[in-house]
Amino acid sequence: MLLSRRNWAKYFAYYTMLLPGIIYYIVYKYFPMYGLIIAFKNFSIVDGIMASPWNDPWYGHFQEFYQSPYFWQLLENTFLLSVYKMIAGIVPHIVLAIFLFECKVVWFRNVVQTLSYMPHFLSWVIIYGILIAFLSPSSGLVNSWIVGSGLQPIAFMSSTEWFRSVLVGSDLWKDLGWGAIIYLASMAGINPALYEAAKVDGANKFRMIWHITLPGIRNVIVMMVILKLGHILDAGFEQIYLLYNISVYEVSDILDTWVFRTGLEQLNFSLAAAVGLFKSMIGLVLVLLSNQLAKKWGEGIW
Repeated sequence: MLLSRRNWAKYFAYYTMLLPGIIYYIVYKYFPMYGLIIAFKNFSIVDGIMASPWNDPWYGHFQEFYQSPYFWQLLENTFLLSVYKMIAGIVPHIVLAIFLFECKVVWFRNVVQTLSYMPHFLSWVIIYGILIAFLSPSSGLVNSWIVGSGLQPIAFMSSTEWFRSVLVGSDLWKDLGWGAIIYLASMAGINPALYEAAKVDGANKFRMIWHITLPGIRNVIVMMVILKLGHILDAGFEQIYLLYNISVYEVSDILDTWVFRTGLEQLNFSLAAAVGLFKSMIGLVLVLLSNQLAKKWGEGIW
């Protein structure tokens, strides 16, 4: 048995190191789940969770959300932005990881790694300031180049045509280097003898990447896709809330920002909980389905 007395004695140090993580998830992830019942109640801060009356009907808050005139627009914006970010959060990360893995000039690789990691540690508030400095229609560096070329300035931050590109591009820039770490670590575990054998057989660099590197990290790619699908309705609240404005609500208002305005600012916590539960259920279904699909290729994560 996994938790037999013999195993406890043998792996006591490992179980001890595991304990803080288990406590964290119990306290901050599992214990608060009892609060989900407010999605089915007319929650009042004064009465508390248990004393608040049940909603009639019990699905009333879900119905209110579904019947909202913004429901389909919110769902479309959230889904599209999540898919765009998922694609931008996988393919470029893999490309950068391959570039760093194949680069033999150590100092240049270290410089690129450092520069690509740094934006991850910047808050979105700072990145917002950087974007304004570059994209402002009146004084932004990019628009200065555009005006200098004889063209009209572009209001990137308030244009429905450009705002999604700004969101996806800034998200990619922020996490490009950080996201490449896991793929780079996976590549380091590939047997070097495979590359030597391919070189002897006359394979060029592209062939080695296509037939050795990518298949060698396939299980990691599948795992990352499954995990990202579980958050397909999390399009990045902090980033969007800081960057968007009323003129781009049409293309940028997502579930989380709508819940914040309609649910939390108006103290409608039950509605906010209902939408959160809706998102979680969709994410759970997508994770289960994608994992079952991945199992057909022998790459499931459980």
